[in-house]
Amino acid sequence: MYCVLVDAFLSSALDYDRMFKSLSWPSESWPGTERVEALTAFVEGLGPHLADKIDSVIFMQCLPLLSRISAEAGEGVRCRESRAAACRLLSVCVQLCDEAVPGRVALSLLPSLNFSEDERPDPGRLTVEVASEAMAVLIPPLSVNYHLTLTILSSALSCIKTLPDALVSKVTVRLLLTLLNCCSDARLKSILTLILDDLCSWHSTDRTPLVTQRTLMCLTALSDHLLKAHSMASGAPDPRLSLQFWRMVQDGLTHRDGVSRKRALYLLKRCVALSEEEGLDCLLSPSGEDEMLFKWAPNRSKLLREFWEDYALVMETLEENQIHVVRPVLNRIDTLIQTTVNDSQGQGLFHPSWLLCVYQRMFHSENKSLMREGVCHLLELQVLQLPAFALAFSQFITGPFMDALSETSLFHRSVGQSVGDCPELGAKLQVFMATFFSSLSPEHRGCVLLQLIQQLSSKHWCAVPLLFLSQALSKLPLSPLLGIEGLTAVRELMRCTMITHQVLLRGWSCNIELSFTQIAVTLDDVFCFLMHFRADESLCRGTQIWIQLCAWLSDSEGSFKPRIMDGDAANKETVRSYVQSEIQTYLRVPACTGRSEALPDPREADKLAMAVLLCVDMEKSHPGTEIGNTLESLLSSLLDTLSRVSTSVYLPVRKSDKSLQLMLRLLHAFIQWPYSETTLWQLKDYCVSVAMERLMFKCVDPIQQFILRRLCGELQELFDVERAELYLSVLRQLVVMYSSTPLYRNKIQHYYFPKLIKHSLKILQESSEQVTRAVAMASLATISGLVGEEVIDMQSETISVLKALNDYFYSSLSSSSPSHCYSMIAEKLQGVLLQDWGRIAANFMRDQWICLSFLIKAAGIAEISRAPETLRAALSCSVEALALLPSDLVLPVFSFMETVLPQLLLGEEALCVEAVTLSWELVQGLTTNANDFWPVLKGFISMAFHHELLVLAHTQALTLTATLKQIATELMELSQSKSGVFGVLLEHCCQTWLPTDRGSGDQNDTLFSSVFSHINLLTEACVYGPVFRRDQQLIQDVQTYVEQLGDECAANVIVASDNRDDQFPRTCVLAFLSRLDPTNLQHERLMEELVMALLKKDSDISKSKIRYYGNSLQHRVKNRVWQTLLLLLPKLREEFVSTMVCHVFEAGFCSNQASVKYLIEWMMILILIHSPQHVDSFWACFSMDHEKTKTSICTFLSVLVHFSVIIPHLKEKAAQLHKALDIILQWCFNHNFSVRLYALLALKKVWSLAEAQVEKGVDGLGGLSTVIKSCLNQAEAMQSTGNANKNWIRIQEHFFFGAFHPIRDYSVETIFYTFPTLSELADDEWILPWKFEKLSCFSATPSFPLRNPAPDLSQLQPGDWIQQDKSELDKEERWAEVQKKITPWRLGIQDQEPELQLVPPQRAARLGKLHSALLVVASLIDKPTNLGGLCRTCEIFGASALVLDSLRHVTDKHFQSLSVSSELWLPLLEVKPVELADFLQVKKSEGYCIVGVEQTANSQSLQDYQFPEKTLLLLGNEREGISANLLQMLDVCVEIPQQGVIRSLNVHVSAALPMDMTSDLLILTLLAHLW
Repeated sequence: MYCVLVDAFLSSALDYDRMFKSLSWPSESWPGTERVEALTAFVEGLGPHLADKIDSVIFMQCLPLLSRISAEAGEGVRCRESRAAACRLLSVCVQLCDEAVPGRVALSLLPSLNFSEDERPDPGRLTVEVASEAMAVLIPPLSVNYHLTLTILSSALSCIKTLPDALVSKVTVRLLLTLLNCCSDARLKSILTLILDDLCSWHSTDRTPLVTQRTLMCLTALSDHLLKAHSMASGAPDPRLSLQFWRMVQDGLTHRDGVSRKRALYLLKRCVALSEEEGLDCLLSPSGEDEMLFKWAPNRSKLLREFWEDYALVMETLEENQIHVVRPVLNRIDTLIQTTVNDSQGQGLFHPSWLLCVYQRMFHSENKSLMREGVCHLLELQVLQLPAFALAFSQFITGPFMDALSETSLFHRSVGQSVGDCPELGAKLQVFMATFFSSLSPEHRGCVLLQLIQQLSSKHWCAVPLLFLSQALSKLPLSPLLGIEGLTAVRELMRCTMITHQVLLRGWSCNIELSFTQIAVTLDDVFCFLMHFRADESLCRGTQIWIQLCAWLSDSEGSFKPRIMDGDAANKETVRSYVQSEIQTYLRVPACTGRSEALPDPREADKLAMAVLLCVDMEKSHPGTEIGNTLESLLSSLLDTLSRVSTSVYLPVRKSDKSLQLMLRLLHAFIQWPYSETTLWQLKDYCVSVAMERLMFKCVDPIQQFILRRLCGELQELFDVERAELYLSVLRQLVVMYSSTPLYRNKIQHYYFPKLIKHSLKILQESSEQVTRAVAMASLATISGLVGEEVIDMQSETISVLKALNDYFYSSLSSSSPSHCYSMIAEKLQGVLLQDWGRIAANFMRDQWICLSFLIKAAGIAEISRAPETLRAALSCSVEALALLPSDLVLPVFSFMETVLPQLLLGEEALCVEAVTLSWELVQGLTTNANDFWPVLKGFISMAFHHELLVLAHTQALTLTATLKQIATELMELSQSKSGVFGVLLEHCCQTWLPTDRGSGDQNDTLFSSVFSHINLLTEACVYGPVFRRDQQLIQDVQTYVEQLGDECAANVIVASDNRDDQFPRTCVLAFLSRLDPTNLQHERLMEELVMALLKKDSDISKSKIRYYGNSLQHRVKNRVWQTLLLLLPKLREEFVSTMVCHVFEAGFCSNQASVKYLIEWMMILILIHSPQHVDSFWACFSMDHEKTKTSICTFLSVLVHFSVIIPHLKEKAAQLHKALDIILQWCFNHNFSVRLYALLALKKVWSLAEAQVEKGVDGLGGLSTVIKSCLNQAEAMQSTGNANKNWIRIQEHFFFGAFHPIRDYSVETIFYTFPTLSELADDEWILPWKFEKLSCFSATPSFPLRNPAPDLSQLQPGDWIQQDKSELDKEERWAEVQKKITPWRLGIQDQEPELQLVPPQRAARLGKLHSALLVVASLIDKPTNLGGLCRTCEIFGASALVLDSLRHVTDKHFQSLSVSSELWLPLLEVKPVELADFLQVKKSEGYCIVGVEQTANSQSLQDYQFPEKTLLLLGNEREGISANLLQMLDVCVEIPQQGVIRSLNVHVSAALPMDMTSDLLILTLLAHLW
C-alpha cells in the first residue's frame, strides 16, 4: 500500500525540484526520521529524473547527517532510527549514481574504520559503528572493484584486532558477512582464504584469551561460508585441515568466558556434522603439518559420531557447574577415554588433547566440588599406564593439573574418614605419581619431573597442597632423575615458596627423596643443595631422611662428576677426599693485613660441618671402620690449627675464626643425645660423639687460653662484638661438653671464669670504651646463664665472684635507666652504622637483664635495708626496658620480673599491676610475629601466673587477681584466632596448681588454693573448642596427620611440639581433673564448684533463645559439659550428688541433641547405680506435667531400658520392678509415636527381668504376666508393617540400647571418642585416645581406664544402627538422562515469503488492548510447554508479536495446556532457525534494538538496562542458550542478577522479567502522552 501511494503521488504532474528542496534539509541540521524516509521514497521513485542531484544527496545530506549522529555517540532510539534511515537513503542513492561515486564514499569512510576509540574524533569523522553501517551499504555496488574490496577487508580485519569488544561483533556482521554475501564464487574462495589465514596467523603469534575470544567470534559468524557442504570440492578453504583452527577451538573450549566456550563447541559440532554429511576422508593435512587434532573416516562414521556426541554432551553439561548435574555424565568421560585407547592402536582418530580439554574445563570450574571431582577422576585414570598416553598428558600434568592441585580446599577429608587420616586426594596422588612416572620412558622422566618442580617454584603454594605433593614425589621409585637444573629448581622451591609455611608442615614438605639426583653432578653441587635443608626442621642426624641420604652417598661413592679445579678436571672424588680437600681449602686464608676484619660468613662452616657429619655417618656403617681414626684423619688440619691457636703469633685472626666456627658447628652436631629410645644406629652415633669429645679434649687448653686472652682486652673494634659472640658460644659448648669431666670443669670454674668475671667487672666500672663494655657484659651474661642452668657448680669460686656484681648493678639503679644505656653507648660512636649499633646496644641491655635475673635468684640484694626501694627501682627499670628492647630480647626481663613481683606485691600492688598490664600489651602487639610471639607468650605467662604471685594475689591482692582474670579472658579470645594460645596458659596453670612432683601437703594446699580465684578459667577450658572455618579445620587435620606419621616425618623428631591443637586445652584440664583426690577437701570443693558452674552453663544454653541445631556451638558446649560431668561423677560426694541430681533430671526435660541426650541418660543411670536412694526422685519425673514431658519422657524411658544394670543396687527389687512396669504401661498408649516406641522397648527389656522374678515365685508380678504379655504381643504386632517395623528394628539395634553397657564401657575412650563418633557429632569433636596418652600427667584408674576394655562399641562404625535403603543405580541407556537436541543447521530451509509480515492483532484491538513495540523471538526454543507458557506471558505483557520456529506448536496439547488460549489474542510469526540471522538483520534495519537474554562477559544487568521502545527480545535454547552464530548479531546482552547456586531460570520465566521492564516503559509512555 505504501509503495502504491508513493507511485500515485509521484506520477501526478508536480514540480519535482520544488518537492526535492522541500524534502531536503540543511547539512548542519538533524532531520526527523520521517523526513529522511520521505526523501528516500522520493529519490527511489524518481531516480532517473534526479541524476544530477544524487551526488548532493550523498555528500550534502547523508554523510553530514551520519556525522551528526556520530557526534552524539549514543545508542538512543533517535540515533538508531536516524542511522538506519540515513543508511537506507545512502543505499538508494548509490544504486542510481555512476560506479565512481561509491568508491569515493568508501575511501572517505575507511579512515573512520581505522580510527582508535581512545582518540578524540575530529569534526565530521564518523564513529566506527556508523562507518561500518554505511560501508555495508556501499559493499554491493563495490563488489566488482576487487582492489577496493580487499582494502575494506583489510580494514575490517584490523578493526577486529583493535576495537573494543562491544564493536567487534558489529563490524564482523556488517562488513565481513556483507562482503562475503556480495562476492562471486571465485572471489569468495580467495577472500575466505585471506580471512582464515589472517585469523590463524594472529592466533599463532598471540595465543592469548582475548585473541581466542575474537577469532572464535569471527569464525562462528563466518561458519555458514567456511563450513559449507562440498566446499573442498569447489576449492574453498577448509578449516578442518588447519591445525591452528583446531587449536583455536580447543583454546575456546577451555576459555574462561562462557560465550567463547559456546562458540568453540558450536564450531566443533558444525565440523562433525559436515564431515559426516560429506563422508570424505579427513586424515592427513595437505599443508604438511605433523599433527592433526581432528580426523574423519567414513568407514567409522558411527563410532566417530557417537564419540563427538558424547564429547559435546560432556562439555555442555559441565556448563551447569553443579556436581549433581555433572556426575551422571562422568561415565561418558570413561567412554571417551576407552574409545581413544582402543583407537590409538589403529588409525589414531581421536587425539588425547580433546580429553585434556574436558579436565581443564572441570579444573576451571567455580564450583570446588566439581573441580575436586575432575581432579579425582584424572588421578584414577588407568589410561596413563600406557607410555604413549602418559607422554601425551605430561605437559598437562606439569601445567594445568599442577595449577588445579594448588587449590587447598581439594584436600579436605572425605566422608567417612577420621581425624588424622590421609585425605583421599593425598592418598590417590601418591599412587598416581608412582604410576605416571613409571609409565614414562626413562629418557622422559627426568625432564617431566624437572618441569613439575619448576612449575611448583613458579608461584607461591599453600602449605597443604605442597605437603601432599612432596609426599607423593617422595614415594617415587628410586632412580636418577634430576641434574644440576633439578637441584636448582628444588632449592628455589625451598628457599622462596616454603619459607612462610608452618614449621611442622614445612619440615615434612622438605622430605623429598634426594635419590632423584643424577650422578652427573659434582659432590659440591650436592652439598650446596643440602645447605637449603634446615637442620632444625628436616635434615638432622638420626632422622630417616639423614639415614637414607647416607645410604645414597655410600651407594653412589666414586660415581659423581669430577670438579674442574684450576682449569683441569680432577679425578672422580669420594666423599672422604672431598671433605679433606674442602677443609684444607676452608682453612687456607690470606695473610693478615693488620686491619680489623668482619667475622667470616658462617654458611661456609655450616656446609663443611654437614659434609663431615655425612662422611663420618656414611663410613661408620662400613664394617671394621674405626670411628676415632676416621675423624682424626678428616679433621687433622682443623685440629692442628686449633692446637696452635693460642701460641702461634702469626696465625691470622680470620683463620682462627674460621676454625672456631667449624669447631662450634661440629660440637653442636656431635655432642647431643636426643633419643628417647636406643637403636643400633643411635649406639653407633654415641660412639661418634665420644670419639669427637676425645679429639676436642686434646686442644681444649689452647682454645680456652686463646678465648680468655681475646676476651680480656684484645677485642676493641666494632666487628669484635660479633667475634666475642663466637668465642662465648664456643666456650659455652666446651663447658657443656666436659661438665662431667672433673679436671677440666674445676680448672675453668676456679681459674678461667673468676679471672674473666673480674676483668669484665673492672671494664664496666672503669672503661668508657663501648665495645669493650659490650664484650664484658656479654661475657658476664654467658657465665650467669651457665650457672643458672646448673652447668657449673653453685658452690664454686665463680659464684662468689659473681656476687660482687650486685653492688655494680644496684648502685646505679636509682640514677640510671635502660634508656640511659643507649645514650651512654652511642656518645662516642660517630660514623658507625646506626643499624649495627642498635643491635649491639639492644644485646647489651639483654645481657644486663640476664645477669640481673641470675643474681636476684642466686645472691639476693646486697643491702637488705634498701631492698624495697632497690626492688621498686629495678621493677620500674624492667618496665621501661620492655618498651625499649626488641621483642626477641625481652625474655630475660620477664625472668627478672618473675622473681621481683612476688617480693613487691604486698607493698607495691599498683606498680605490679602496671608491670603485668604493660607486659601483656607487649605480647598482644606480637600476634602477627610468629617467630617472637610464642617464646614471649610463654615467658609472660610464666611471669604473670607464677605460683607465688597466684597465691599472694588470691588472698591479699584482689586488684591483681582481677587483672589476671581479665588477661585470661583476653587470652581465650585471642585463642579463637590464634590456635594454641589458651593451651599455653592452661598447661602452665594446671602444672602450677597440681604439680606432678608434689612436695609437702601444706605447701601443695597453699599452692592449690589459688585455683578458686580462677574457677572460670577451668570452666571455660572444659567446654573450650572454637568452631573452625573449613580452611582452618583443614590445617588442623593435616597437622594431626603429620604428627601421626611419627618418625617417618623428620619434623616430628626434630621440631618440639607446641601443643597448638585446639583440643589440647580440654585434654589438659581433663588430665588435671583426673588427678584430683576426692579425699582432699580442697580438691573436693573445686570439683563441686566446677560441677555447679558447668550445670549452670548447660541451663543457660537451654533457656536461651539462640537457635540450637546439630553441631552448632551451643550443641558442642552442652556435649562438652556432660562429658566433663561424667568424668567427675565417681569422685563426687553422695551428699553433693543429692543436691545436683535435681539439675540432672531437669536437664533431661530440655530439648537436647542426640549426643547430649545419650550423655544425660548415661549420667542418670550411673547416679541410680551409685546412689540408688534417688530412685524415687527418678520415678517422680514420670508424674510431671504432661505438656512438659511430651517427648522428653523418652530420655527417662531410655534409662529404664538399662534397668537390668540399675536393679541389682536397689532395695525391694520386686516393688521397683512393679513400679517400672506400671509407669511404662501408661506410656505404651501415648498418642506420640516416638514415645510409644521407646516405651515398647523399655517394656520389653523390663519385662524380661520381671519374667525371671515370676519364675522365682515373687509375689505381685504373676498377676501382671498375662496382661503384659498380651499387651506386649499386641504392641509388637502393631509394629509389624511399614515404617513402624523399620523403626522398631532400628531402635533395637541402636548402639545405646544394644552394644552399650553403662558400667563396662565407662572409660575415657567411650566418653570422648566412641560416643561422639556413634552419635553423629562432627568429627572435630572426637578426641582420639592417643591425645590423652601423650599427656604424662593423665591419671587413669582401673575403675576409669583410658581405653575401653570391651571391643563391642569400638567395632561399630558411625551410622551402623541406621538402616538406609540403598539401591545401586544401574548405568542408564546412552541418552537416558539428557535431552537429545536437534542440530539447527541440519534442518532443510523451506521457502518463505520475501517479506515477513505480522498477523494483524484484530481480536485484541476490538477489546481495546494496547501493544508495545516489543517483539519476542523464540525460534530457538523447541519445547511446546515452554512455548505455551511464553505465549501466555507475551499476551499478558502486551508484546507486539511472538516468533516461533513452527506454527505447528499451536496445535500441540502441551502448548495449549499452558497457553490457555493466549495464542488467539497474540500475533504469531514463523521463522525457522536457519533464517533467523536474516530476520534479525531485517529488523535491525527497521530500527529495532536486538536484545539477547544471555550471560556474557559484556552483558548488562537487567536492573540497570533501559529498554528502547522498539526492542526485539531474542531468547535462547533451553539448554544451549542463544546459538553461537547469532551472538554477534545482538546489540546488547542483558543478564538476570542471581543470588542462588543453580545457573539459570526456566526460559519463559527468564523472558517474563525483561517483558515486565518493557511493559513499565509502555505505561510511562502512555502517561506522558495523556499528560
